[in-house]
Amino acid sequence: MPVITVEHLSKIYHLGALEVCALHDVNLSIEAGAFVVLAGPSGSGKTTLLNLIGALDLPTQGVVRIQGEDFVHLSPRQRASYRLRHIGFVFQAHNLIGVLTARENVAYVLQLQGMPKRDRLAVADQLLTDVGLAGHGDRRPDQLSGGQQQRVAVARALATRPDIVLADEPTASLDSTTGEALVALMERLNRTQGITFVLSSHDPMVIAHAQRLIRLRDGRVVEEEPQP
Repeated sequence: MPVITVEHLSKIYHLGALEVCALHDVNLSIEAGAFVVLAGPSGSGKTTLLNLIGALDLPTQGVVRIQGEDFVHLSPRQRASYRLRHIGFVFQAHNLIGVLTARENVAYVLQLQGMPKRDRLAVADQLLTDVGLAGHGDRRPDQLSGGQQQRVAVARALATRPDIVLADEPTASLDSTTGEALVALMERLNRTQGITFVLSSHDPMVIAHAQRLIRLRDGRVVEEEPQP
């Protein structure tokens, strides 16, 4: 069974009197352990598709199944619970909590799961080490570089041992060297831990690393290809 299945997925936004079709009749399936890049220009529907796969939004029409679970018919509380246990998110703007340290940001999702403080801080320290930030746990986001903040975001996404990590334009605010290192980190985690990664990007470097490339334009899948 594919870990992600999308069937006849459409999303329409109503902006006053204006109707914008962000996605139109998208169908795709993604196998467990894949490293997939959704590529396309701004406005192509990449972020909308990620948000629907991650149950951060609901489709106007169609079905999203994660590990066979139909998200569309779950209650908001059920969707939130499923996200917390099975899906990690890496956002373009990091979305770290400014008043918390790097360690506390990573541990926060484990606090939501009810893990004891000592245990969740130990897990956070190990994850920060795994992403190359050993010794940075006491720094707040404003004391870290953009690349370091994004690594904290990756560590936070991994804290609950998710089956899937969704990353929206993860290299957009990074220089080329830092971006390359971040994608290499995600590839290593995909290879060693079997986590399914789905990234959105228009960065040629990220696209070059895709095991599977799905191109979108104007809310439609226009090309799909495995990468060598």
